[in-house]
Amino acid sequence: MLFFRNDYGQGCIEEILSLLKEINYENITGYGMDPYCNKAKQLIKKQIPDLDVDVHFLAGGTIANQTIIKHILKPYEAVIACDTGHVSTHETGSIEATGHKVITLENNNGKLIPEMIKQCFDAHMLSYEHMVYPKLVYISNATEFGTVYTKEELMKLRDVCDELGLYLMMDGARLGQALMSSVCDYTINDIAKWCDVFYIGGTKNGALFGEACVITNPNLKSHFRFNLKQNGAMLAKGWLLGVQFIGLFENEHYFKCAKHANDCSKMIQDELIRLKYPLYMKSDTNQIFPVVTKEQFNYLSSEVDFEIWDKRNDMIVIRFVTSWCTKQEDVESLIQLLQKAVDLK
Repeated sequence: MLFFRNDYGQGCIEEILSLLKEINYENITGYGMDPYCNKAKQLIKKQIPDLDVDVHFLAGGTIANQTIIKHILKPYEAVIACDTGHVSTHETGSIEATGHKVITLENNNGKLIPEMIKQCFDAHMLSYEHMVYPKLVYISNATEFGTVYTKEELMKLRDVCDELGLYLMMDGARLGQALMSSVCDYTINDIAKWCDVFYIGGTKNGALFGEACVITNPNLKSHFRFNLKQNGAMLAKGWLLGVQFIGLFENEHYFKCAKHANDCSKMIQDELIRLKYPLYMKSDTNQIFPVVTKEQFNYLSSEVDFEIWDKRNDMIVIRFVTSWCTKQEDVESLIQLLQKAVDLK
């Protein structure tokens, strides 16, 4: 069966496996205070030459979001996110479990827009201390729909956050795919200038696991490791996380993996468009959302492993995801199946 369910369904790139094997019997200091984590931090800092940033490693996206937000916010402060944001949907209420409300706004192609943030903030100010205080704007890039923020959009978000005194956080679980998309016109260095904190996702881009949290705002740097430990996010074998990002950044595999995933996805999406399949939303990265009939779904699901994303009347929104590991022959096989399924009604 063809696998297009997600971008974390395989192990990791060979460079990480080789390094793990090479150092497997070394005696290494724990809790991220080791030479491998230090080297990985320096590799990431090279991507951000214009700022002095702190880098911390966490195992996955949900624990990263929870730990970062818990660290930043006071008990009465809240997060603004779009209704499709990961913290709004697929984290089992992890942010609310820390005592912080997630204020959801309607997404615009998976994105937040400044006007809605200002409206939300102003509405809360009317009742002031009788409501939570919106303090952090959370965005995903790439978004949960595979779309990517442009430079202009991110600069406008920064402007509204400065105007209202809000922090801006970017969930970068698929940041590599965003950076390598055709619509991206900025770098990691630029993101560091616009965001108070963001993270670089490894789990969905060639690592066994791991996210690199980058704190740019000096006011947020102090005592982050205390929250890391309290939240269960500090690994005893922290050097395993450092190894992931050495493998990804030493020879730019982070960018190569993301480009490969995007290229495979583009081939599939282009064919879907040519075949006149409806798209729930046109993607800029490695997630594709075709809308299919029940007959098409039954045929495709017998040959392909993928997710159901939504159901609309008699139609089904499905999701195909490509990865660093997707093979060209699998892309071609999927395209052949789509060609056969197109006439099923």
